[in-house]
Amino acid sequence: MSRRGKRKDDEDYASEGDAPPKKASKNDSADESDEDIVVCEISKNRRVSVRNWQGKVVVDIREFYVKDGKQMPGRKGISLTMDQWNVLRDHVNEIDEAVASNN
Repeated sequence: MSRRGKRKDDEDYASEGDAPPKKASKNDSADESDEDIVVCEISKNRRVSVRNWQGKVVVDIREFYVKDGKQMPGRKGISLTMDQWNVLRDHVNEIDEAVASNN
């Protein structure tokens, strides 16, 4: 019978001589956030920061929340790659004009 779709037990790894793969802990990702460069706070819970994510520099516009006295990034937000950031930056005057015409 095929074992497709089933997880290997720890005993299976011991018999094969391989250790079970390690999962990244939540503390590993928290260490990366310490390297963020906060450019500005847009409001009490929103920030613009520049950070390294998966080996790429991104401009991160994100909401934050407080957990155990620490500011933690929330799910609401956007991370712009450098290409996306450059397009947005190049069109900032047009965006300003559109905002002004809608006020």
